[in-house]
Amino acid sequence: MQTVTPQVDCGRYAVKRTVGDEVTVSARIFRDGHETLGAAIRFKAPGASRWDEQPLQPLGNDWWEGSFRVDRPGHWCFKVEAWVDRVASFQEEVRRKVAGGQTDLASELSEGAVLLGRESLTVDEALAAPAGDRHEKASSDQLWVDVDRELARFGSWYELFPRSWGGFEGVRAQLPRLAELGFDVLYLPPIHPIGETNRKGRNNAEKAGPGDVGSPWAIGDASGGHDAIHPDLGTEKQFRKLVKEAKEHGIEIALDFAVQMSPDHPWLKSHPEWFNRRPDGTLKYAENPPKRYQDIYNVNFDSEDWRGLWQALHDAVRHWVDLGVTVFRVDNPHTKPVAFWEWLIREIRTESPEVIFLAEAFTRPALMTTLGKAGFSQSYTYFTWKNTRWELLEFMGQLLEWKDYVRPNVFANTPDILHEYLQAGGRPAFEARLVLAATLSPTYGIYSGFESFENVPVRPGSEEYLDSEKYEVKQRALDGPLLPLIATLNKARRENPALQRFDDVTFLETANEQLFAYMKRVEDNTVVCVVNLDPTSVQEGVCIVPVGTGLPPAYGVRDLLYGDTWTWHIGRNYVRLDPGKSHVLRIGA
Repeated sequence: MQTVTPQVDCGRYAVKRTVGDEVTVSARIFRDGHETLGAAIRFKAPGASRWDEQPLQPLGNDWWEGSFRVDRPGHWCFKVEAWVDRVASFQEEVRRKVAGGQTDLASELSEGAVLLGRESLTVDEALAAPAGDRHEKASSDQLWVDVDRELARFGSWYELFPRSWGGFEGVRAQLPRLAELGFDVLYLPPIHPIGETNRKGRNNAEKAGPGDVGSPWAIGDASGGHDAIHPDLGTEKQFRKLVKEAKEHGIEIALDFAVQMSPDHPWLKSHPEWFNRRPDGTLKYAENPPKRYQDIYNVNFDSEDWRGLWQALHDAVRHWVDLGVTVFRVDNPHTKPVAFWEWLIREIRTESPEVIFLAEAFTRPALMTTLGKAGFSQSYTYFTWKNTRWELLEFMGQLLEWKDYVRPNVFANTPDILHEYLQAGGRPAFEARLVLAATLSPTYGIYSGFESFENVPVRPGSEEYLDSEKYEVKQRALDGPLLPLIATLNKARRENPALQRFDDVTFLETANEQLFAYMKRVEDNTVVCVVNLDPTSVQEGVCIVPVGTGLPPAYGVRDLLYGDTWTWHIGRNYVRLDPGKSHVLRIGA
C-alpha cells in the first residue's frame, strides 16, 4: 500500500475539512501475483468507539478511491485497509478458464469447495458464491481529519472597536443592520481593561495626553486582565446579551486573544516569573523594529513555570467560551511557540469542537502553514499586498497548494494595514479590492472605515492610518457609501455555492494585464468574475472561456452586482470596465 491521501507531512498533522464534506481518500494498492484485492476506508468520528467503513473502488493501474462524509466538528481518524479476496480470486480464475475453453475444472472446483466450506461445487455455484473474503489484511497508518463547522470555511467578517460605537449596548443596536448587510462574524479587538503605565497617545505618541484612551492591545490594569471587561464598554451581563442577540441575528461575536500584557496587568505582580527580564532586571517590552511597543510586555514561554503560564492562558480562553464566544482572532501567533498553540487549540476543541481560531499570522510561509497544521482554523494572508494580476495569480497558486491545511481569511484592510493601493486609488480601488476579497475567498473581512474609503496614512510611505482608531475613540456609524455593494456581494455569496469554496477556481485569460478574470464552479452553479485592477482608467479586453469548461457554445449570464444580462460564448467575450469596476456573472441565471 502506497501514497495514501489525503495526509499532511506523512500523517504528522490532520487535513482540514468542514462539516458536510466528503473526504475523498485514495491509495495505490497492489500485491504480487494475480489475486483479486479488496479495500476500504475505516473511519471514526470524534469520541466514537467503533470504526465505520466505506469501500474503496479500483480506478485502474493500482489506484483505488473512495470517500466518507464528516457530519460533526472535531478530530476524525481514518485508515485504509486492504486484503486478498480469496473467493473473488477463485471466481476470476474459473471465469478466465471457462472463457478460454477449458472444461476439466475438477481440481479447481475441489479447491473452491474447501474455500467455501462445501462438499462439492459446480461452475455455476462457484461463480454465484458471495465474494468478500478478507485474507492477508494490511492497514495504513492512522491518519487524521480536523473538521470544523461551516463558518470556518465560509463567512463574511466585520471588524469594529466597540468603544467607537457606544460600548456593548451601542454595538448591540447595530446587529439588525449588520445582519441586513450579510455579515456572519463581528470581530471585536480586545475588550479588556487598558493599562495606564506607558500608555500610548494619539497617533502612537509615546506619551499619552489627558483623556487619551490607549491601545486595547495593552491589556490589563489593577482591575483585571484577560478575563476582565473594560468598564467603559459595559458589564459581563451586557456582553452576554450582545453574544446572545448576535446569534439570534445569525452573527457570531469573535474576540481578540492577544498573549501580551500592559505593565499594569495583574500577572506581573502575581507571576513575575512569566515575563522576560534583561540582565539588569528591567522588563523587556515588546518590539518589532523599528516599531516599539512600550505599553506592552510579552510573556516568557521559557519560564520555569511554563505549565502554569499555559494553563492560565487556556483558562482565559475557556472563560470566554463559557460566556458563549466560539470564534477567536489570535494576535501575532507566529511570535509564540507552535507547541503551545497545538496544545491550547486541542484542549479547547476537545471540549468545545465548535470553536474557531483565526491566526493573524503575517509571516513567512513555513511558519504560517505550520500554524495551520497545528490547529488554526483560518489564517490571515498576504492578500493586502497583492494588487497586480501576476501578484494575485502567484498568491492564489500558493494558497491552493496549501488547501489541505490553511484556510484563507482575506481581509481587505485592517487597523494596521492601509495599503498604498487604497491610499492612492480612491473609491475605485476600494471597490476592486472588495470584489476580489469577497469572490476569490469564501471567507473575507473588512475593518470599519473601509466602507467610507478611509485612506489617509499617518505619513507618506506608511501603512498606518492617520488618527488611528487603535489609539483614540471615533464616532462610527453604519452609513458608508460602499455598504450597498457590500450587501449585494454578501447576498451573492450566500446564494451561490461556487462563491463558498476556495479550490473551485479556474483563472481565465483577458488579453489585458489590468483585467483579472476567474471562474468558480460547484456542480451546476458557475460564476465568472472580471475585475478592473486599474483604479484610474477604463480598461477593455476579453474574457476567454475555454472549451474544457463543459459549458454550451452560447449561454446567458446575469451580473449579480448590477442586474445586467448578456449572451456569452465559449471563447472570447468582450469586456469593458470603468476604473475599479467588476462583473460578477452567474451563468445560466
